[in-house]
Amino acid sequence: MHRPVAHPTLVQRACLAAAGLLLASSGAMAADAPRAVGQLIIKFDSAATERSAGNQLASVAQRHQARLAAAHKLALGAQVFTLERELSPDAAQALAQDISRLPGVAYAEPDLKVQAFAPNDPLWANQWHYHDATAGIRLEAAWAQGAQGQGVVVGVLDTGYRPHADLVANILPGYDFVSNKKKARDGNARDAIALDEGDWTRLYGFIPVSSSWHGTHVAGTVAAVTNNGAGLAGVAPQAKVMPVRVLAKDGGTTSDIADAIIWASGGHVPGIADTATPVKVINMSLGGSGACGTTMQQAIDGAIGRGVVVVVAAGNSSADVSGFQPANCNGVLAIAATGATGGRASYSNFGARIDLAAPGGDNGAPVWSTSNTGKKLPAADTYLGGSYMGTSMAAPHVAGVAALMLGKNPQLSPAQVGTILKNSARAFPAPCSQCGSGLLDAAAAVAATPAP
Repeated sequence: MHRPVAHPTLVQRACLAAAGLLLASSGAMAADAPRAVGQLIIKFDSAATERSAGNQLASVAQRHQARLAAAHKLALGAQVFTLERELSPDAAQALAQDISRLPGVAYAEPDLKVQAFAPNDPLWANQWHYHDATAGIRLEAAWAQGAQGQGVVVGVLDTGYRPHADLVANILPGYDFVSNKKKARDGNARDAIALDEGDWTRLYGFIPVSSSWHGTHVAGTVAAVTNNGAGLAGVAPQAKVMPVRVLAKDGGTTSDIADAIIWASGGHVPGIADTATPVKVINMSLGGSGACGTTMQQAIDGAIGRGVVVVVAAGNSSADVSGFQPANCNGVLAIAATGATGGRASYSNFGARIDLAAPGGDNGAPVWSTSNTGKKLPAADTYLGGSYMGTSMAAPHVAGVAALMLGKNPQLSPAQVGTILKNSARAFPAPCSQCGSGLLDAAAAVAATPAP
């Protein structure tokens, strides 16, 4: 979930804030506002129908003043079609609905763009979010029970990673699912190298926005190397992170993310070798406005069916999470963000679909993790640049605690993990209306995890 064409995303807002250029928030400037659609996902009933559908598709598209071109197949059997010109979300939905009515078409839907739920302000802070008596997650008490995520692989679907010295020992081989080679900035489309190449841009064509290194920050919260006399700690320091790159310049798409979910969870994606290290937890600190589409829901259902816990950031629009995907998809754990008081952070989404909340930071108390000093291209390791706030930062706390639980009992199902997390969450110490069952409590979650 990344950059819109016309309005600053949360990654951009964070960088603008650092430059003293952050614009006042308004409906017109909403970071998660609907964005133009450049692709459709179409599923046919059969290969024969797909081969014979060209003229009908062209006719329907022409009525909508659009042209479609076949791009690539998805693991779910659907086909991605690119649009010659981008359409508004409403126009793309209308086109998809008309295509869905064609004989032999199982479904058609816009390939919605998504963006990273990125930090609000980069500021210095220590890791209060782990140990503060009021607002922390009681991580040390969880570690004291012997839980550090041993043997658990967490998939971080994000911008990729940088080989930070305080993180790289816990990184497993991942994959780059960004199919647009121009936006990928690595000279090709999908490949087996999940390095973050930088998502810098120029807002409105002239305001420089630095690269976010978002995936490295999220991965550090999950499993930065700990007790090594340097840097900072991850929630599950004996877990491993499998970076899966789905966001690049201008963000990512539903189609790429759906294939990444399937691959990371141990499913098969045509043309790509299966992973040797399927994940047990997926963290998606990303999102965009709109309903959960069929493609995304089927990919998530497949991951859950393979025994994977799916954790998703709720979003940073201070709005009901029901309007933001994939946090509104069925079966995921949707995570709101709290600040230093333990109450809802002002930016955090909320609503009946929120499962629980975790520290995401607020003014004066950001979340501290691994990052990079590069403004555009990667440069040196840093921690100062990783001082962020957002539901992007809250979600990996939950993903890390899920790893602690699964390290203790690998036989837990995704439903059992979710139930324990929600039931063990403690009461909010400050107002957090519609933030789910409570504030993440790592120690209570581990204690409530039964032995295998």
